[in-house]
Order: sequence, then C-alpha cells, then structure tokens
Amino acid sequence: MQSGHPGPVELRRNTIADGTRRAAAKFCDRVALTFADRQWTFAALEGAAGRVAHRLVAFGLKKGDRVAAYARNSDVYLILWLACNRAGLVHVPVNYALTSGELKYIVGQSGARALVYDAELATTVASVRADVGVEFYGRFTTSEPDEFDVLEIARGDGPSRDAADVADEDLAQLLYTSGTTAAPKGAMMTHRALMAEYASCIIELEFGGADVALAALPLYHSAQMHCFSMPQLLVGATTHLIEAPAPDLVLRLIEQHRITSFFAPPTVWISLLRHPDFDKRNLSSLRNVYYGASIMPVPVLQELRQRLPGIRAFNCYGQSEIGPLATVLRPEEHDERPASAGRPIINVETRIVDSEMRDVPPGTQGEIIHRSPQLLQGYWNKLEETTEAFEGGWFHSGDVGTMDEGGYIFVVDRVKDIIKTGGVVVAGREVEEVLFKHPAVSEVAVIGLPDAKWIEAVTAIVVLRPGHEPDEASLTAHAREHLAPFKVPKQFVFVQTLPRNTAGKLLKRELRATYATKV
Repeated sequence: MQSGHPGPVELRRNTIADGTRRAAAKFCDRVALTFADRQWTFAALEGAAGRVAHRLVAFGLKKGDRVAAYARNSDVYLILWLACNRAGLVHVPVNYALTSGELKYIVGQSGARALVYDAELATTVASVRADVGVEFYGRFTTSEPDEFDVLEIARGDGPSRDAADVADEDLAQLLYTSGTTAAPKGAMMTHRALMAEYASCIIELEFGGADVALAALPLYHSAQMHCFSMPQLLVGATTHLIEAPAPDLVLRLIEQHRITSFFAPPTVWISLLRHPDFDKRNLSSLRNVYYGASIMPVPVLQELRQRLPGIRAFNCYGQSEIGPLATVLRPEEHDERPASAGRPIINVETRIVDSEMRDVPPGTQGEIIHRSPQLLQGYWNKLEETTEAFEGGWFHSGDVGTMDEGGYIFVVDRVKDIIKTGGVVVAGREVEEVLFKHPAVSEVAVIGLPDAKWIEAVTAIVVLRPGHEPDEASLTAHAREHLAPFKVPKQFVFVQTLPRNTAGKLLKRELRATYATKV
C-alpha cells in the first residue's frame, strides 16, 4: 500500500466562506439578495463580505473572537455574518427584543469583543456598555464617529480579506437558546456542522437556483438563517429579505415578486390566512411552502392546503443545537400523516428512548435523541449542561415523541416544560423567577396553554400573598420591565394552591390538563 503526502488542508476544506465563494463564482451577476431599495448580486455580496471582514480584522479582532449582532433583519445583518465567516470570527446573534439585562448576559457570557447593533437599539446598548468587556462597537447603518458602519464599508471600495486561515472545525457561531433552563446557553456551531446542515436542507427541502424566496423571519433565529437563507444562497436562489412578517406586506410581496418559496411558523401562517388580502392577492406562484418552529394545528394545515391547492408543504422539525433541521415531513406524506414531524433527514439519525436509553416500541412515548454531523460541539463555558445533553453518546433533544412503524416522528411534549410560543422558545423557569420578585406573588408556575394565535400562550398560574388582590396589570408591567415581550405572560390565572406530588414537586402537567380548556 502506497502512502503519499496528504497535501495542504485547504484542498479539502469546506467552510461557509468556501461555499459562498463558490456560489459567487458560479452565479456572479445573478441577484442574490434584496432588502428595501438595495439589491446585491452574488459577486457584490461576496465583495461586501470581504471588505467588512478586512475592516473587522484591521480594528484588531483576531480569529476566534466573538462578534455580537444585535439587530433586526437587513441585508447588512447577513453581510456581517458572512464577513465573520471570512475573518474566522465567531458570530453571536442576539434577539433584538431582549432587554438590557438579557443583552448584558449574552454579551458577557460569550465574551464578545465587538458589538454591532441597530441605531434604534442604541439606548439599550448604552445601558450595558459599562458592564461588558466589549472593545469595539459598530452599527449596521449610520454609525457614530467612534464606531464603524457596516453598510458604508460594504458599499465602499476598500481592501478585501479571504478566509485562508479558517478551518472546518473552527467555530462559526454561538447560537443562544433558552432551552430548558433559565440562563440561555450558547450552542457552539462549527463551519463543518453548518455546512452539513446546509447540504441536508438543499436535499430534503428541494432548494434550487430557480427559487425566488421571501425571508421574513428573524435572521438571529437558526431556522431562517440556517434552514433557508444560507442553503438557498449556496444554490443560487434569489432571496427577498424583509424586516418582519407583517401579513399585508408578505402577501403583497408574494404577488409582486412571484415568490416560489416561503417559510413561516404556524402563527404567521394563521395571520396570513385570517388577513382580508389573502384571497385578493395572486399567490399562485407559491410552490414550496415550509412550516415549523412549533406544532402546526392540523385544521390550520388543512385550510392552508385547501386555499392554496398548488402548494407543496414541508413540515420542518428540530432545534438550534442540530442546525436546526432534524426531520422533515414531505409534501406527498401529508395526506396519510398530517400530524407527523416526518422522518430523520439524510445527515441525522434519530431514536425514541426510555430513561435507560433503550429504544421504545412503535407508538410508545420516549425522549427524542439524535446523532448527526450537524450537532453543536457543546455549550459555551457550560460543561455540566454539555455533559448532560450528550449523555450516552447521543444528543438529548428535551422533546417527548413517538415513532410509528414507518419511522415517522410525532412530537408529543417537552421533557422539561419549555414553551414554544409563536415559533420561539421560552423557559418557564425564567419567567417564574421574574414574577417571584413581585411583592404580591407567593407562588407561580408558568406553562404553555393552547392558543389560536400563539399555538402556546405563556400563562402564569399565580398564588398571591395574603392581603393582596389579583392585579393582572401590575404583574404584566413588572414582567415587561424585566423580560423580552415574547416572554411576558399572555394571561394570568389566580389560584389558592398549586398541585404538587408527595415529594413536593410541582405538577405542571396537571396544570396544563386543568386549564387547557378553561382559560
């Protein structure tokens, strides 16, 4: 057997920057991205990313440094992400709805050296500057004199930077997810993991260069960025990006741009179906539609397919830690199993197990666990949580589900009582800790209850201290002061006691059963 020199690592390297460079070379003058009145070809987008990458390094940022991005959707948000890939920097997306305390935690826990933010979020950023170790600040547009402006750099003619010293196993992103604990955890996603995710999505979701996509969900969220926008960029699709999924705007743009591909969580699909323009707009261009992030009520799915008979619907299930796509229910599988999350995708192996990690029989409930090259390396500076998540050599999703004889997954419940509301995850414990600080609250349990709009509405079951009267307005104001809007309870229920077992454990499952039809 002969053994030759393996050659330089670059021969086999496949980073995100390598993927976008290949796309730019292949699709060059094709329109890659539009936002507001701005339009970028594949070549222009690649050039912009290179210029921003050069400037980030020129400021003093080094490979592996974290760059926090705190903003709403825009073309320059995507460009900063691509620039971080080029420069070997670790992108840290931050939900723009977070409060100053929540922003402070993520920036501090990640150890971010740079923070780039929207101008309208300047007040929140100013409130944490003295408490975080950030050295470099920038804005996506209209910077201050001592900061950098991403759009100005992207549009300029300055020098560019390639990605020669970035490797597959380098971190590309710290993706913070509330998961099942109060403190968010930073999922460490490598270039290799995300490129495996993109390959899976291209195959399983049938992306192609002829796609005309509408991207309306937040790019800080893994679903929009990593399931749709990035894989579609790699195959030469055109993406029309908007700031938020306002129903009237979404319907108008589908008609105007002849959109063929659109992803939204069930809450957005419901808002579109209920909008008076739904039957007035010409939506016949829509071909592949995608839903996920929370469970889609079967009646809503049936209505969507009836009112848009030409569509092909894909159900996408997973979580941030796996890229996030884990299973897909394909269009031809909807008639027989409309409530299923589908089967594992090409790069994912999935099991349903009991507490001893033994496979359960078909139809029996157990925890959903995965193996995949798409998985996170671990949680940033959280060894205990990482060890727990990978117990037994598989990733524990925290979801309860069943698998039928055909290998189709059905998601049943959450192992640790997380709430998926409007397509985002809320940790009940985090909300409880805030409400416990209110002087009128003796005990509180936060659960998700079925809701026509939010799918699961964050609901607080409250036991008051003696001498206090129910005051929902006061509790809501208190929650809004300390929590992002999507975490604030949509409703409060006042009770005398909370159900517990003999060991003193709070029985949230019993609360959900009791109040599911009463609130």
